[in-house]
Amino acid sequence: MAVEALEAYFAEAAGWDQERLHTAQRAQRRAWQVAVAGWLCALASTLAVLFLTPLKQVEPFVVRVDRSSGIVDVVPAFKGTAALEPSVTRYFLSHYVRTCERFNFATAESDYEECGAFHAPLRNQAWYALWNPHNPSSPLNLHRDGSTVRVEVQAVTLFQRASGLTDLAQVRYVKAERAAGASVDASVSHWIATLQYAYGTPPTEPRVRRWNPLGFKVLEFVAEPETAPPEPKG
Repeated sequence: MAVEALEAYFAEAAGWDQERLHTAQRAQRRAWQVAVAGWLCALASTLAVLFLTPLKQVEPFVVRVDRSSGIVDVVPAFKGTAALEPSVTRYFLSHYVRTCERFNFATAESDYEECGAFHAPLRNQAWYALWNPHNPSSPLNLHRDGSTVRVEVQAVTLFQRASGLTDLAQVRYVKAERAAGASVDASVSHWIATLQYAYGTPPTEPRVRRWNPLGFKVLEFVAEPETAPPEPKG
């Protein structure tokens, strides 16, 4: 009886150890399952944030109030596809020529950046080469003595191609150069600029959008001196 009782005791003890081993294995499996589920939830949350990020963009809008009726509506944003009035194009052409052809040391840096906001890539390369300090013809070198150049636009002419495309214009303007400290212009010259332009997608960067909200782009720009008509003799 003693031998049988001892064997039964050892068998029961082995069963306890086996049960403890199974319990530990189940707990370990459960822990790994919880850990994997946690990582999957974290990954899903990260992907959800990434997919929602484009929806968190700030879209500016203009609220319009009718003065007579008081009706309030939101002005739709320009997407770069609607046709614009010729007067808008004339404004951009005049503003571009007036800003980019003048020179005043106090506003030179701002004018340089503002003109760049209207340039296509190739035109921007030419613009950078013109203003490079190593270029002897750079405005920074020509007006190192403090002289200034004032521009007055006289006429803007829009041209339509045979295909119906309107992307060419000529701008006639006057450049008045004044020496530093002088009260009168030292020289006045007449110029004519030929421009090829286009409207693209409006810029999203606030600084560029402030200057060029409609995506107006100058593709090519050629300026030539224009001979002024002789004054009539009295």
